[in-house]
Amino acid sequence: MITLSSRVEFSSKDIETLKDLMRRWSSCKRYAYQRLLEGKERKELKKKLQTMFGLNSRYVDDAIFKAQEVLKACKEKRQNPKKVIFGGRSLFEKLKKNHLQRKKRQELKRQWQEKRKYRLYSRGDRSKRGNLNIRLLFKEEGLYLRVNVGNKKWIEGKVYRKVSREKDKWIDFIWSLQVAEKTKEYFPYSVELFIEDSKVYAYISYEESIPQVVITKNSGVIGIDANASPFHLALAEVSRDGNLVGYQSISLHELIGKKREQREYIAWHIAHRITDMALERRRAIAIERLAGMPKGYRGDGRAKLRKRFHQWAYRSILEKIKVLAKRKGIEVIEVYPAYTSVIGSLKYAPMYNIDKDIAGAYVIGRRALGFKEKLPVNYLKLLSQEEFIRYSIGELEDRKQELKEELKKEGNKYKRNVLKTEISKLNKDIKLLVNLLSSLESKSETREPADLWKEQVREEVRTSYKLWQVLRVALILPVLGKSFVRDFSPLKSVLVDWGRSVRRLAPIPGVGAMASQMPPASAGLPQMAGYKYTGQKCSFIHFC
Repeated sequence: MITLSSRVEFSSKDIETLKDLMRRWSSCKRYAYQRLLEGKERKELKKKLQTMFGLNSRYVDDAIFKAQEVLKACKEKRQNPKKVIFGGRSLFEKLKKNHLQRKKRQELKRQWQEKRKYRLYSRGDRSKRGNLNIRLLFKEEGLYLRVNVGNKKWIEGKVYRKVSREKDKWIDFIWSLQVAEKTKEYFPYSVELFIEDSKVYAYISYEESIPQVVITKNSGVIGIDANASPFHLALAEVSRDGNLVGYQSISLHELIGKKREQREYIAWHIAHRITDMALERRRAIAIERLAGMPKGYRGDGRAKLRKRFHQWAYRSILEKIKVLAKRKGIEVIEVYPAYTSVIGSLKYAPMYNIDKDIAGAYVIGRRALGFKEKLPVNYLKLLSQEEFIRYSIGELEDRKQELKEELKKEGNKYKRNVLKTEISKLNKDIKLLVNLLSSLESKSETREPADLWKEQVREEVRTSYKLWQVLRVALILPVLGKSFVRDFSPLKSVLVDWGRSVRRLAPIPGVGAMASQMPPASAGLPQMAGYKYTGQKCSFIHFC
């Protein structure tokens, strides 16, 4: 879909007629929105709204369509649809302030009313010469826009649009209109009229002719992963056989602090850069399918991160990438995003010595090619060790106790909210590992101690939980500590050489959170490969 803007000039008499039509149509849209919230159906509303607002059936249908779009957008963004303010929340909040001077208030009120009241939309129809209610006409004086105002009456306004470059889409659009007039093979185009600063503008949208896809995933893909901290896009080039060919990052810090129009301009440049790269390297593009992303809430204690999320233009960039890729004949594959970051961090970041964001993009690319990510054998062996699971539970319990102590001392209510959220998350992680441990213990009761360890190494850990989630909980905080933010290299020894890794990453039971679960030194411990008892605090020792 291509949308072009232009200015339209009407006579003073016609513009008053147009404003009256716009007011009725905008009121119809707001009324339809409220009825949709109540569960009313489109067919039920259509006949009623025609007589209520004095509009023809097509205008009413378009008003209901626009109201449905607003409702759908709220659900996708996980916003409360009952709190929608037509005309813009920012202007409305400014108008609520009592200290505004008279001139300033009048100017803001004019702007808000223009956005709230002066809108008119008509969908295209191929069978009605492109558009029935708002149609473009060629005359000797130039291009005109004819608007149906009801009762078999029309008003006309002259269309103005400056063309400053050779590849302007307006040239192709006008040429297509002229061809359609000669051949009588019309194409649909939608028109939305609006008033801004007392001037009438038009957005004209039409479907462009899309070339055939010539670059597919059969030649490999470029996986794209977006990250808010640091604020960037991670790109991983994946060959057809699933191997990592190359990678890079594109910073998005230019978007911070910019206005909406500026962010759109930068987003288009980024989208062009990515699609040009895919075209040059003959790779398809793989992206995440994002239905909705939480952006935090006021009072969660993460104001800076929340602000960055609200300026995050990832969805906008993805849409632009899809549009440009279609124009260039590049296939775009959308994949389910679950556990891409976890798999990339724990499997490919230590394997290839890359950061977790690039690794996440690599997983997205592999998933688009149809590869399934199995848990490495050595990770399965690690999750089969009861002692290791007990150690991980102990470390999580220690961390939870530290956060509780910080919570008692913290006076700032917003920082307290952050601590409470972390404690709640730790409780869920501990519960996950406790359930895994209980399943391992129930399994070990039916086997002799001498054969238990060998059996656990040979078999996978068969639980109802997603193994990648269990692995993340068991490894990230207990083993990596704070280094898990960027550095996953300590996991490489576990992936590559299990025999050496159990000696390098050896849980040493003793006092601390695990003291109640471990027998005293005199009682002795079963001699398992790689484990030893020192009587010190339970921890992992990292040997060079």
